Amino acid sequence: MDPKNLSVNEKVKLLVDALDGDQEANDALSNSKDGEAMLAILLNNSSKMGLELTKDDFLKTPPIRDWIWWKNKDAPLTLGEGILRYQQDNESTNRRFIGMGALIILLFIVGMVAGF
Repeated sequence: MDPKNLSVNEKVKLLVDALDGDQEANDALSNSKDGEAMLAILLNNSSKMGLELTKDDFLKTPPIRDWIWWKNKDAPLTLGEGILRYQQDNESTNRRFIGMGALIILLFIVGMVAGF
């Protein structure tokens, strides 16, 4: 299969499939500081595979587009017991967590006020 004959979506799918289970690449992506660092890793992997994907291709094509968006944004709120989403944002300054008990109480209060 010649990558030159594949659409951008097919190339991205091949790259995502190759990254699935690749512990080294996933650790590098998870520990990258921002979306630009992620793009550098993805471009490197794309080049090694001969896919010839560009930065613009990544910024327009899901799921990588969404990964980059997530890495560049800090969630306004994280549900759970203080574990950052996917444990990838270790450097996040956002520490607004709602524990599961607090979430249940909050939903109960909202339900009472709304008349459910």
